[in-house]
Amino acid sequence: MANIIDITVSPRTAVGTGAVNRLRKEGVIPGVVYGKGRENVNVQLDRKSFTKVLQNSASDNILVNLSIDGAVQLALVQEVQHDYIKSTITHVDFHAINADEEIHASVPVQLVGEPAGAKFGGLLELHLHNVEVRCLPKNLPEKLTANVAHLNVGDALHIGDLALPEGVRVKLDGAVVVAAVSQPRVEEAAPAGAAAAAPAAGAKADAKAPAKK
Repeated sequence: MANIIDITVSPRTAVGTGAVNRLRKEGVIPGVVYGKGRENVNVQLDRKSFTKVLQNSASDNILVNLSIDGAVQLALVQEVQHDYIKSTITHVDFHAINADEEIHASVPVQLVGEPAGAKFGGLLELHLHNVEVRCLPKNLPEKLTANVAHLNVGDALHIGDLALPEGVRVKLDGAVVVAAVSQPRVEEAAPAGAAAAAPAAGAKADAKAPAKK
């Protein structure tokens, strides 16, 4: 299950492009906390600390306990904006949630094991890199792991085959293919007649070519 990380943020009074850019130059990330039935709250947080949180996270779905002026709010890191030229974080959106509120999230799929069909040349293909799930925050998995060792050539792993953690449901139909072992690719050989005709045609062309003086 996903870990809940404690993060301290401060209310942000600086608004507008100029004021926000000054914060960024000081190593501060501007952000906002929002949620259904709540007023948006502008916040700011330390860039170095939050960068470490992202680097140490095994999933894109990061649950946090936001400490704001002594009050703690459970939230999901909804969006992180970057300046890819400077390799810095420029803004963070936090989605405030309740512990008993079901959330929707995209969870990565991790395949483990070597398919039985691999020894016959079968190729394992992952069709779904992420799966949409519904669950309470405490049940949010970092990833969905599926063993594919039993798959032979022509076999597939479906949504319905996934071993879901307790309290986790998926939005897709159980028949949707997650991964499959495809037939080995065989290159088609050129017809024997065509192969023989090619040199003959070349020989005729050489015979008609005028001799060089």
